[in-house]
Amino acid sequence: MMTKDGGRRIDTSTGAVLADPDRLAPAADVALESLFEPAYWACRGKLAEAAAGRGSAWFISTAPQEWVLRHYRRGGFIARLSTDRYAWQGEQRVRAFAEWRILGELARRGLPVPRPGAARYQRSGLLYRCDLITERIPDARPLSALLASAPVAEHTWQEVGAAVARLHAAGADHADLNAHNILVNSSGAVSVIDFDRGRLRSPGAWVHGNLARLRRSLAKVTRRLPADRYSAAAWHWVLAGYARSPP
Repeated sequence: MMTKDGGRRIDTSTGAVLADPDRLAPAADVALESLFEPAYWACRGKLAEAAAGRGSAWFISTAPQEWVLRHYRRGGFIARLSTDRYAWQGEQRVRAFAEWRILGELARRGLPVPRPGAARYQRSGLLYRCDLITERIPDARPLSALLASAPVAEHTWQEVGAAVARLHAAGADHADLNAHNILVNSSGAVSVIDFDRGRLRSPGAWVHGNLARLRRSLAKVTRRLPADRYSAAAWHWVLAGYARSPP
């Protein structure tokens, strides 16, 4: 069944999958549920573990396309009770499906986010688990990793601010905007990933909360690094890029 946002919804034995048939064309010969199983790709030599954010993540190579597979995991105290199960509140509230829809809409608008490929949930009674597959952004590293290795140029700081401003102008409220979720490629282009628990909403006071979270993250990841990795001037450049980005 095609959804109103252009994806295809497919029932499975334990839940459902949302998929973009065009994006998944290179993997069309793969059994649907196998797409979300790291073991399937590992035994074919196509899997590499990625840095984990809010979940467990792997890189998948299926030439000519590369993907990121993420299994959603809980954080904080509640993870002691359940590492990867969430309370069922209806299909519209499935976290992987919600992120798939947000990324799809932002990508259609030409914004700097990865395109979604597929999302899955597996339901068991009042609980569910979920996974998301997105296109891997080529030749890109997290801003946090760049800062750990060398100072970042003024131009790059401004591009970070400009990318965030474009997302904010589109109403993209990122729930965890931090230095790990901002990617920079070798040419200085900036992308933003991990829109779990994000929302599309009218621009408002929440944009200041996003920026404050990013600022705290930059201070935290550079706390033990040389002083030239992050300074008041760097944040000024971020804000300068944010201000120059067209609405």
